[in-house]
Amino acid sequence: MKCKGELREFRVVGRKLPSEAVPNPPLYRCRLFAPNHVAAKSRFWYFVSYYKKVKKNAGEILLCKQVPESTPGRVKNFGVWLRYDSRSGTHNMYREYRDTKVARAVTSCYRDMGARHRARPGSIQIMKVQEVAAKDCKRKHVQQLHDSKIKFPLPRKTMSKSRQNAPRFSTNKPRLFY
Repeated sequence: MKCKGELREFRVVGRKLPSEAVPNPPLYRCRLFAPNHVAAKSRFWYFVSYYKKVKKNAGEILLCKQVPESTPGRVKNFGVWLRYDSRSGTHNMYREYRDTKVARAVTSCYRDMGARHRARPGSIQIMKVQEVAAKDCKRKHVQQLHDSKIKFPLPRKTMSKSRQNAPRFSTNKPRLFY
């Protein structure tokens, strides 16, 4: 899977084609993160063929729907459980991210895994993504943002246009930092 741009969350439901032996085959539902619905369907067949032995030509997709974020205006902590294949073997991992949307947190996870572990998007399997309460967070880089009295330094202040056009030389020094 190519991990171009922002990933989106999809719910894909499929099954094996009905036959005389099995008129009502079981449904399989996957929660997937992909850049578009074509990649989501492809990823669905990857997992279903691997775990349930249902091939694409012997199955059908009943639903492929993008899942909207329930509260996109609130910052949340997300725990991501994943499995990835490295050069030496398969590893399980738990990571934490802080974002407003699940899909953005998973996108950050893919970027982070590529940067820190050289893991390709095709070798990463997201097993579970869950919102984590502040008291249950384990990672320091997420916990440090839970302080209610947190303060950030002001970035360098640029001068306004009127101030930039002021006389070139002045007796007092301009205040750029506050």
